[in-house]
Amino acid sequence: MTIKESWLLPEGIDELMPEEAAQLETMHRSLVDLMRSWGYQLVVPPLVEYLDSLLTGTAKTLDIQTFKLTDQLSGRMLGIRADMTPQVARVAAHKLRHQSDVLRLCYIGSVLRTLPQGMGGSRNPIQLGAEIYGHTGPESDIESIELMVKLLSVGGISTLALDIGHVGIYRGLAEYAALNSEQEHALFSALQRKASAEIDDLLIQFSLPKKADEMLRELAELNGDMSTLDRASEVLSHAPDSVKSALDTLKIIAKTLTKQLPDIAINFDLAELRGYDYHTGVVFAAYKPDSSEAIALGGRYDDIGEEFGHGQPATGFSLDIKKLITQLPRTLQQTETIGVIWSDDISQQEYVETLRKSGRVVIYQFPDAEISTTHTLVKSDGHWQVTETGTQNRG
Repeated sequence: MTIKESWLLPEGIDELMPEEAAQLETMHRSLVDLMRSWGYQLVVPPLVEYLDSLLTGTAKTLDIQTFKLTDQLSGRMLGIRADMTPQVARVAAHKLRHQSDVLRLCYIGSVLRTLPQGMGGSRNPIQLGAEIYGHTGPESDIESIELMVKLLSVGGISTLALDIGHVGIYRGLAEYAALNSEQEHALFSALQRKASAEIDDLLIQFSLPKKADEMLRELAELNGDMSTLDRASEVLSHAPDSVKSALDTLKIIAKTLTKQLPDIAINFDLAELRGYDYHTGVVFAAYKPDSSEAIALGGRYDDIGEEFGHGQPATGFSLDIKKLITQLPRTLQQTETIGVIWSDDISQQEYVETLRKSGRVVIYQFPDAEISTTHTLVKSDGHWQVTETGTQNRG
């Protein structure tokens, strides 16, 4: 390996330079403080866990994304977390299950994935999320969406669009049509890609009853603003009660969000089946208007924690805070720094300590080493003063 090659990071592994790292720390504090002001308690799960615990229940879908290693103490297999959400669900079900009927938890930390999510995606994002456990109604889904939007706003994303769906609609229609597992997943794949010709071919092959065929054929077209939900009520009028209940939930969410988030463009996509094997109800995503890649994802995943002995309803979202940082403009104002020539003068050291305690940045200039600072600490008439670099006697 050449010296130049030794500088290279693995593909999909990235790092933050000082300016971005400073922004990250500032944003980290702001976002966590915001979540706590909404009643969310911060938890910090471990970076690694025993593999059989880390990939329990719905987290089995993360197996291919999880780096694995052997624990030298126990000989058991460990996994490096690829997603913090299942870990937080374990904490909620196992350690905090008796704290309250409705539990709100938030988290932030690094995760590591074997493969990037999307073209050019990071394999080491910094995941931030918030979850509500113990509530089944649309109110908790609405709170999750509103908090997600607020966090993105604080994170510098002032203009965004929401995409909202409900996996229960397709699941209910598949059951109504008596699709077998192979048929259900084949049609699922075609619906996700909005592949109309393929959807038509599959439905012809399935030879379904007329009503079931018509409703599944129309599902891919049920995509748009609030009027989509009214059209869906007509198209899916013969659907089972579970589908109608899912539509009612979306209507409640639509009505509330239109009032609470009047400046946000909201799209309802009833064929949006992201996380179909994981989510059980409402699913939602936030996008920047000029991008097809979601910047935050969430949804309902009821019965989470069942593998840990306490199944409960849950809803929440997560996002990559590092992605937010890298999208911010690099036009920050220069931080004020105070330079001081190194000496063993006790009065100087005491004044420097006072400045640092007040939040100002003071950098010592070592002998024979130049530094560039906006201000300088000088002694004038027996008193220490901070002056602009190149000027005298200005505090």
